[in-house]
Amino acid sequence: MSSFGLRAGRTLAAALLLASLGAATAADAAERTLRIGFQKYGTLILLKGKGSLEEKLKPLGVTVKWSEFQFGPPLLEAVNAGAIDFGTTGEAPPIFAQAASPKLTYVAYDPPSPKAEAILVPKGSALQSVADLKGKNIAVAKGSNSHYLLVKALEKAGVSYGDVKLSFLTPADARSAFESGKVDAWSVWDPFFAAAEAAGARVLTTGEGVVENHQFFLSSRDYVKDNEDVLAIVLAELRKVEDWVAKDPKAAAEELSPLVGIPAPLLTTAISRLGLGVGPLKPETIAAQQRIADAFLELKLLPKPIVVQDAVVTIKTAEAAR
Repeated sequence: MSSFGLRAGRTLAAALLLASLGAATAADAAERTLRIGFQKYGTLILLKGKGSLEEKLKPLGVTVKWSEFQFGPPLLEAVNAGAIDFGTTGEAPPIFAQAASPKLTYVAYDPPSPKAEAILVPKGSALQSVADLKGKNIAVAKGSNSHYLLVKALEKAGVSYGDVKLSFLTPADARSAFESGKVDAWSVWDPFFAAAEAAGARVLTTGEGVVENHQFFLSSRDYVKDNEDVLAIVLAELRKVEDWVAKDPKAAAEELSPLVGIPAPLLTTAISRLGLGVGPLKPETIAAQQRIADAFLELKLLPKPIVVQDAVVTIKTAEAAR
């Protein structure tokens, strides 16, 4: 083969290689996926229902995959395991998830919703106050925001944490146990709270004056590092949804109702108790999370100390989303 032919052959091979790499890159871009974990309530499920996020991410070549979780701890286990990229939970689950893995990161939060969770007793219960829970059996989801509510409500009432019996149950199992009389009380969040209240359950205390009850949006450190552009769009779209919910809670409840199988009037009640306005974490919010971590550590429920600040990241355009 002549030197010209050899050079031409090499040029052709290089061009084919570049074309192959270009095709692979395009395929990778087309397959870029944002995996979101959501619970059967809240603004994320409304965002899912609207479909606007998919439209906003399409120019980036990003598709969205949604996975439902019954409550926060298993959702964050999935984040730590790399099974999902983004999700939302209450304030306690991230504490345990951070203790389990340095991968977890807070990317945003919603303002407090202390009235959106409560400790409930059946309608005919003789229990009249949190102090009356001493020696009683209480259903609660372990590591949930309502677990922390129970810890702080007992403390405020002068009841030792060790002086109650806890039944760690998922919300569905806890509701069954509560309605059948297998437990004396139930510490739970909306919309389960609103549904139980409408069915006749009585409130011993909400979180008001006891806990702040923030909602957090979380991701993994690796995902944040490579996908700030995606997360900035997610937060901006969430803000739009939350602004709409704040302006028209009845319409939001009606839209949410078929998605979660809960009557719109109950959801209107629950939505009225939500703190709305997603944005970057503030120093006082981080400090509040640290107090939760320290409380669980003192009760020997947390396996080791954590520094919440270590898990906080700021999405560069998140402030614009606010």
